Amino acid sequence: MSTEAAAIRTLLLGMGNVLLCDDGIGIHVIRALDASQRTGRLSPAISLRDGGTLGLNLLMEFDGVGTLIVIDAMELGRAPGTVRAFVGADMDEQLGGKCRTAHEVALADLMTAAVLAGRAPERRALVAVQPASMQWGLDPTAAVRAAIPAACDTVLSLLEDWDRAARSH
Repeated sequence: MSTEAAAIRTLLLGMGNVLLCDDGIGIHVIRALDASQRTGRLSPAISLRDGGTLGLNLLMEFDGVGTLIVIDAMELGRAPGTVRAFVGADMDEQLGGKCRTAHEVALADLMTAAVLAGRAPERRALVAVQPASMQWGLDPTAAVRAAIPAACDTVLSLLEDWDRAARSH
Protein backbone atom coordinates (compact mmCIF):
# COMPACT_ATOMS: atom_id res chain seq x y z
CA MET A 1 0.00 0.00 0.00
CA SER A 2 1.37 3.40 -0.94
CA THR A 3 1.84 6.17 1.61
CA GLU A 4 -0.83 8.18 -0.18
CA ALA A 5 -3.35 5.32 0.06
CA ALA A 6 -2.51 4.80 3.73
CA ALA A 7 -3.29 8.45 4.47
CA ILE A 8 -6.81 8.18 3.09
CA ARG A 9 -9.26 7.34 5.86
CA THR A 10 -12.55 5.52 5.79
CA LEU A 11 -15.21 7.01 8.04
CA LEU A 12 -18.48 5.38 9.02
CA LEU A 13 -20.72 8.07 10.47
CA GLY A 14 -23.91 7.27 12.36
CA MET A 15 -26.37 10.13 12.65
CA GLY A 16 -29.41 10.47 14.87
CA ASN A 17 -30.85 11.10 18.28
CA VAL A 18 -31.10 7.97 20.45
CA LEU A 19 -33.74 9.68 22.60
CA LEU A 20 -36.22 9.60 19.69
CA CYS A 21 -36.87 5.89 19.01
CA ASP A 22 -35.97 5.17 15.37
CA ASP A 23 -34.18 8.48 14.83
CA GLY A 24 -31.16 6.96 16.58
CA ILE A 25 -30.76 4.12 14.05
CA GLY A 26 -27.46 5.52 12.75
CA ILE A 27 -25.95 5.33 16.24
CA HIS A 28 -27.34 1.83 16.83
CA VAL A 29 -25.77 0.64 13.55
CA ILE A 30 -22.41 2.23 14.48
CA ARG A 31 -22.54 0.38 17.82
CA ALA A 32 -23.21 -2.92 16.00
CA LEU A 33 -20.35 -2.18 13.57
CA ASP A 34 -18.09 -1.48 16.55
CA ALA A 35 -18.85 -5.01 17.76
CA SER A 36 -17.95 -6.28 14.25
CA GLN A 37 -14.69 -4.37 14.45
CA ARG A 38 -13.85 -5.96 17.79
CA THR A 39 -14.46 -9.45 16.35
CA GLY A 40 -12.34 -8.75 13.26
CA ARG A 41 -15.17 -8.64 10.70
CA LEU A 42 -14.42 -4.94 10.12
CA SER A 43 -10.93 -3.53 9.73
CA PRO A 44 -9.60 -1.69 12.78
CA ALA A 45 -8.31 0.98 10.37
CA ILE A 46 -11.87 2.13 9.68
CA SER A 47 -13.03 5.06 11.82
CA LEU A 48 -16.44 4.74 13.45
CA ARG A 49 -18.11 7.94 14.64
CA ASP A 50 -21.31 8.59 16.53
CA GLY A 51 -22.28 11.85 14.83
CA GLY A 52 -25.43 12.27 16.88
CA THR A 53 -27.09 15.50 15.86
CA LEU A 54 -23.92 17.56 15.46
CA GLY A 55 -24.50 18.55 11.82
CA LEU A 56 -21.94 21.09 10.58
CA ASN A 57 -19.75 20.49 13.64
CA LEU A 58 -18.73 17.22 11.96
CA LEU A 59 -17.05 18.93 8.98
CA MET A 60 -13.58 18.60 10.54
CA GLU A 61 -14.13 14.83 10.72
CA PHE A 62 -13.87 14.77 6.90
CA ASP A 63 -10.17 15.76 6.86
CA GLY A 64 -8.26 13.01 5.06
CA VAL A 65 -11.41 10.95 4.48
CA GLY A 66 -11.59 9.33 1.04
CA THR A 67 -14.46 6.97 1.83
CA LEU A 68 -17.54 7.99 3.79
CA ILE A 69 -20.64 6.03 4.65
CA VAL A 70 -23.36 7.83 6.60
CA ILE A 71 -26.07 5.83 8.32
CA ASP A 72 -29.27 7.67 9.22
CA ALA A 73 -33.03 7.46 9.50
CA MET A 74 -34.71 8.87 6.42
CA GLU A 75 -38.24 9.12 5.15
CA LEU A 76 -38.19 6.78 2.15
CA GLY A 77 -41.92 6.26 1.74
CA ARG A 78 -41.41 2.55 2.39
CA ALA A 79 -42.25 0.06 5.13
CA PRO A 80 -40.58 0.73 8.51
CA GLY A 81 -37.18 -0.94 8.66
CA THR A 82 -36.55 -0.72 4.90
CA VAL A 83 -32.84 -0.20 4.22
CA ARG A 84 -31.65 1.61 1.08
CA ALA A 85 -28.18 2.62 -0.01
CA PHE A 86 -27.59 5.78 -2.03
CA VAL A 87 -24.10 5.81 -3.53
CA GLY A 88 -22.15 8.76 -4.93
CA ALA A 89 -24.32 10.99 -7.09
CA ASP A 90 -27.42 9.14 -5.86
CA MET A 91 -26.54 10.24 -2.31
CA ASP A 92 -26.07 13.82 -3.48
CA GLU A 93 -29.42 13.72 -5.29
CA GLN A 94 -31.20 12.19 -2.29
CA LEU A 95 -29.84 14.87 0.04
CA GLY A 96 -30.47 17.62 -2.50
CA GLY A 97 -34.15 16.79 -2.79
CA LYS A 98 -36.93 17.69 -0.42
CA CYS A 99 -35.63 17.21 3.14
CA ARG A 100 -38.41 16.04 5.42
CA THR A 101 -36.65 15.98 8.79
CA ALA A 102 -34.18 18.16 10.68
CA HIS A 103 -31.60 15.36 10.26
CA GLU A 104 -31.93 15.34 6.51
CA VAL A 105 -31.42 19.13 6.47
CA ALA A 106 -28.38 18.88 8.77
CA LEU A 107 -26.82 16.09 6.68
CA ALA A 108 -27.54 17.95 3.44
CA ASP A 109 -25.92 21.08 4.89
CA LEU A 110 -22.91 19.07 6.10
CA MET A 111 -22.33 17.52 2.68
CA THR A 112 -22.77 20.89 0.92
CA ALA A 113 -20.24 22.45 3.30
CA ALA A 114 -17.84 19.55 2.64
CA VAL A 115 -18.04 20.19 -1.10
CA LEU A 116 -17.50 23.94 -0.65
CA ALA A 117 -14.55 23.34 1.70
CA GLY A 118 -12.96 20.79 -0.65
CA ARG A 119 -13.47 18.01 1.92
CA ALA A 120 -16.11 15.93 0.16
CA PRO A 121 -15.00 12.28 0.11
CA GLU A 122 -14.60 10.81 -3.35
CA ARG A 123 -16.37 7.61 -2.37
CA ARG A 124 -19.50 8.28 -0.37
CA ALA A 125 -22.77 6.60 0.41
CA LEU A 126 -25.82 7.06 2.55
CA VAL A 127 -27.38 3.99 4.14
CA ALA A 128 -30.90 5.09 5.02
CA VAL A 129 -33.42 3.27 7.18
CA GLN A 130 -37.14 4.03 7.07
CA PRO A 131 -38.28 4.93 10.61
CA ALA A 132 -41.62 3.96 12.13
CA SER A 133 -41.56 6.36 15.08
CA MET A 134 -39.69 9.54 15.93
CA GLN A 135 -41.40 9.88 19.31
CA TRP A 136 -39.60 9.97 22.66
CA GLY A 137 -38.12 6.59 23.52
CA LEU A 138 -34.73 5.03 24.09
CA ASP A 139 -35.24 1.95 21.93
CA PRO A 140 -35.96 1.65 18.24
CA THR A 141 -39.26 0.09 17.20
CA ALA A 142 -39.25 -3.65 16.48
CA ALA A 143 -39.13 -3.16 12.68
CA VAL A 144 -36.20 -0.77 12.83
CA ARG A 145 -34.32 -2.81 15.46
CA ALA A 146 -34.70 -5.83 13.16
CA ALA A 147 -33.14 -3.77 10.33
CA ILE A 148 -29.85 -3.18 12.17
CA PRO A 149 -28.18 -6.36 10.81
CA ALA A 150 -29.32 -5.52 7.25
CA ALA A 151 -27.96 -1.98 7.58
CA CYS A 152 -24.63 -3.37 8.87
CA ASP A 153 -24.50 -5.85 5.98
CA THR A 154 -25.19 -3.02 3.52
CA VAL A 155 -22.29 -0.99 4.95
CA LEU A 156 -19.94 -3.98 4.85
CA SER A 157 -21.00 -4.84 1.30
CA LEU A 158 -20.31 -1.28 0.12
CA LEU A 159 -16.85 -1.37 1.70
CA GLU A 160 -16.09 -4.76 0.11
CA ASP A 161 -17.27 -3.57 -3.32
CA TRP A 162 -15.12 -0.43 -3.13
CA ASP A 163 -12.13 -2.41 -1.90
CA ARG A 164 -12.52 -4.94 -4.73
CA ALA A 165 -12.79 -2.11 -7.28
CA ALA A 166 -9.67 -0.39 -5.89
CA ARG A 167 -7.66 -3.62 -6.07
CA SER A 168 -8.66 -4.22 -9.69
CA HIS A 169 -7.23 -0.86 -10.80
